[in-house]
Amino acid sequence: MNAEAQLRALAADKILIFDGGYGTSIQKHGLTEADYRGALDLAKDQKGNNDLLCLTRPDIVEGIHAAYLAAGADMIETNTFSSTKIAMADYGCEHLVWDINIAAAKLARSACEKATAKDGKPRFVCGSIGPTNKTLSISPDVNDPAYREVDYDTLKADYREQCDALIAGGVDFLLVETCFDTLNAKAAGMAAREAEEASGRSVPLMLSFTITDMSGRNLSGHTINAFWYSLRHLKPLTIGVNCAFGADLLRPYLSELSKNADTLILAYPNAGLPNELGQYDELPETTARLIRDWVDEGLVNMVGGCCGTTPAHIGAVAKALDGHRPRVVPELPVVTRLAGLEPMHIAA
Repeated sequence: MNAEAQLRALAADKILIFDGGYGTSIQKHGLTEADYRGALDLAKDQKGNNDLLCLTRPDIVEGIHAAYLAAGADMIETNTFSSTKIAMADYGCEHLVWDINIAAAKLARSACEKATAKDGKPRFVCGSIGPTNKTLSISPDVNDPAYREVDYDTLKADYREQCDALIAGGVDFLLVETCFDTLNAKAAGMAAREAEEASGRSVPLMLSFTITDMSGRNLSGHTINAFWYSLRHLKPLTIGVNCAFGADLLRPYLSELSKNADTLILAYPNAGLPNELGQYDELPETTARLIRDWVDEGLVNMVGGCCGTTPAHIGAVAKALDGHRPRVVPELPVVTRLAGLEPMHIAA
């Protein structure tokens, strides 16, 4: 049984638990620039380059993976949110992109194998693919609305390199997350599908939308349902939402998506909203209670945490949802089929 079949079988019976924030856990280590840099000869300051730790401090990265798995996570993501050439250019680390992604995938895989060896429960590795710091839909120059810092083909090529490396490193799924620009997500999704085909093995796609303000839209102006209908042709294994808000404020958007998405839903909120110092104060029990509300309404199949969440948050969520039934995936609405979004097979 491959990873997708295993995951679907488990998701039919229980809420699957995703991991939590990585930046939050890394910050707690109080690392210096020398910790980030390690023995690498790099021209730019590396402090804050969290993905580089997969090469220079793999012990920290694997320790975070292990902590989330011990807390109850069924799925963990690689520490590769910014591991594309475009994103790594800020640190002058474009030449390390392949190595970082390979190392990150192997670290996550090793942590999962160790956890499974202890209790026999299957664990899954999701290759984290962030949105980059460029946008295809919006000009960064208010005086030149037509200007773009990057074009579609360049961005897709960068995503393809990351996807190829993550697959080579052994991930089960490719997670395109924190999608603030729907066109960026399309580029990443196409790259993921091409990389999967080239690899010769099944590596399903997962997608996660992020809301940029209280209008419920992302930066490119799409609602969560518009995002879904724009990308459902890629047949993602999961669709969902992460970051931006806490579980309470994400609830109405998940409610809308749950009615329309004929696939599994993964959602992982922040630990509330940050305080005036940029810190997250929401207690694990609060996050767990709010996510429990999602489950009581039948909105989700998989849940975890994003910014501000820790292994304690994931542990509280896992405990609160133990024994609870997952969302039932709806059949595709007739109106969607009639709109031509899904092939119709009419008997002769």
